[in-house]
Amino acid sequence: MLREFGMGDVYYLVASARWTFVLSLIAFVGGGLIGGLMTLARISRFAPLRWFAAGYVEVLQGTPLLMQLFLWFFMLTLLLPVELPALAVAAIALSLNASSFAIEIWRGSIEAIPKTQWESAASIGMSRLQQLRYIIAPQAIRIGIAPTVGLAVIVIKATSLTALIGFVEVTRAGQLVSGVTFQPLLTYSVVALIYLAFCWPLSILSRRLEQNLDVNRTPELSQ
Repeated sequence: MLREFGMGDVYYLVASARWTFVLSLIAFVGGGLIGGLMTLARISRFAPLRWFAAGYVEVLQGTPLLMQLFLWFFMLTLLLPVELPALAVAAIALSLNASSFAIEIWRGSIEAIPKTQWESAASIGMSRLQQLRYIIAPQAIRIGIAPTVGLAVIVIKATSLTALIGFVEVTRAGQLVSGVTFQPLLTYSVVALIYLAFCWPLSILSRRLEQNLDVNRTPELSQ
């Protein structure tokens, strides 16, 4: 039975946004942890590790996220004796996908540091791990922090695809509301404003960080 779109629907959409936030947070943190480990593999001197990390990035960035969601959803359903909740499946797929972008952001940040930094650190007897920890990482973090915040925006918007595996976040809630009110334009306008409220502050933060951190300045290590 159709009814008019009202404030109750707005409250429902806003309340559903908490699941968008929760899923985004899980995916961003999970993607960061996986991405950090895989970045070390990506810059490793051990060639098989580099090849594995490169292949990992190519597969996840070279295939649509929606397809990855469906693969994880049906594969885990077949392999596991119990059915995982949609939140768990969505978190796995989004974390892995986000990690592939984090790897390239952080690898690029590390490779942006002049090789003389590595050479200078090696010349005073530092191991490769010490070079990375004390010399390279602090500078790479300054370069990579703004695009990493930008990645958070991508993750938030990507959560909308999880509606197609039954996870009720703000986009899925919009589908449900639109189905009973038959007012898709009004419904999805509210949904769009909710996404804007999440993403706009992060986009501004990313731009300001890029300006304030002066990413084009990479100081040389004192000899």
